[in-house]
Amino acid sequence: MSHFNSLCVLGLGYIGLPTAAVFARAGLKVTGVDVNQRAVDIINSGKAHIVEVDLDGLLQGVVSNGSLRAQTTPAEADAFIIAVPTPFTEGYKPDVSYVEAATRSIAPFIRDGNLIVLESTVPPGATDQMVAWIEEVRPDLKGTCGTRYHVAHCPERVLPGRVLIELVENDRIIGGITDACALKAQALYEIFVKGSCVRTNARTAELAKLSENAFRDVNIAFANELSLIADRLDIDVWELISLANRHPRVNILQPGPGVGGHCIAVDPWFIVGAAPEEARLIRTAREVNDSKPHTVVAKVLAAADRFKGPKVACFGLAFKPDIDDLRSSPALEITSTLADRLSGRLMAVEPNIEELPESMVGRNIDLVDTETALAEADILVLLVDHKPFKQIPADILAEKVLIDTRGIWRGQAVKS
Repeated sequence: MSHFNSLCVLGLGYIGLPTAAVFARAGLKVTGVDVNQRAVDIINSGKAHIVEVDLDGLLQGVVSNGSLRAQTTPAEADAFIIAVPTPFTEGYKPDVSYVEAATRSIAPFIRDGNLIVLESTVPPGATDQMVAWIEEVRPDLKGTCGTRYHVAHCPERVLPGRVLIELVENDRIIGGITDACALKAQALYEIFVKGSCVRTNARTAELAKLSENAFRDVNIAFANELSLIADRLDIDVWELISLANRHPRVNILQPGPGVGGHCIAVDPWFIVGAAPEEARLIRTAREVNDSKPHTVVAKVLAAADRFKGPKVACFGLAFKPDIDDLRSSPALEITSTLADRLSGRLMAVEPNIEELPESMVGRNIDLVDTETALAEADILVLLVDHKPFKQIPADILAEKVLIDTRGIWRGQAVKS
């Protein structure tokens, strides 16, 4: 038996909102908390302020039956989940200020028997720090974590576009400050998780999440570095990887214009920060992937030099295919840099958004549809392999200068 009837989720973004909705569907009374009043209002109308498959339908149900309500301040509950952003600051240092603010905001509401779970991706030791913040605000709780109240780190590991499926089906790491904390958190997640809930300590859980994304980053860096080598040697990198992958124990990933999103582009730096002397390969992989957008920009500018008043269209701004998430997107970085350095017209095609992000407003960028870009641009730059871009007829592409960083217009394209 879970002993959880109510839940308070802090941070209603790409992880917090689906998590709150899934718990509400499972029968808990959920209060969602976000500092953004607009997001709160949209959620309370039964809609999502983010794009995620099937989330709108789920929200409509749990909001209309009263299982989920959003507000801007915390409320008492049996359990609290913190799912706020953890960006990095200057010098790639992790910024846990949002976690600290959220922790301090719930401390007055903590009652005996409560569980506080940190889902945000954090550097090792952050969950221990949460305990210190709670007991600073609530000195009456000093030394009672694991008895009077419980704290755990349970990192998310879901794929945008499949969040509602993977929240339920994926295995979950349950990292408790004490064994009792881990058992309590396991009971919470087993309310809806069909995968295994594997218990460990909080610090191991913190590093496990970071390691998952660093593993991906290192492997992507290998592919991106190969693409640079192939360019230098005038070899088609897509054919090269396809051939190498015929080896039964080789599985090279596909190169791209860089690495984006809030996880893979950020989390490895948390490991580098925690162990700078030891994390040499992880640091180099980050540097390789962070430098890839500059290579793409240079290639576009070289192609633009062949035209008087060049018209360039960048296809895709999101950090991965078929979503609206622009966080840490290399496509966004490339397009923004081109806006500053290109003398001609710059168009952006992103079918998953209705307006340009604030950082692009008032600059030399027009958000246009695919048809307009194909009709007007001299140079087409493929940055994200959204499904609609794969369906552009080959005869139209054949008339353009192509820079394809994803390999979906192969045969026509300038190699990435």
